[in-house]
Amino acid sequence: MPLVLFDKNIPRGIRPHLVGHTVRTTEDEGWPGLENGDLLFAAEQAGFEIVLTADRRIRYQQNLAGRRLALVVLSSPAWPVVQKHIPDIKAAVDAATPGSYQEVDLPRVPLRRRQAPKLEP
Repeated sequence: MPLVLFDKNIPRGIRPHLVGHTVRTTEDEGWPGLENGDLLFAAEQAGFEIVLTADRRIRYQQNLAGRRLALVVLSSPAWPVVQKHIPDIKAAVDAATPGSYQEVDLPRVPLRRRQAPKLEP
């Protein structure tokens, strides 16, 4: 079973949908404070094959050439959006290969405007 690491920004609700994968979190591994480069290094050393993150900057900050692990990046970590796109996320994780980068483009959650309080005349 492929070993998948959830970065700290990934909703845990995805976990039961990744049937056929062993999923661990950065918290499970004791790595909640590791930043991108250190996290990828630690994940590779621990035998992870896929890192699932919502940090879109990682692509520009880290060189994936020669890496043994794949990155799957969600464009949004918001659970109301993520839960509607579980099949797309699972397909991206299933298709991941060593050294690959795949972004799952999810729609953004509409911003809710706060209503200004009504002022009494």
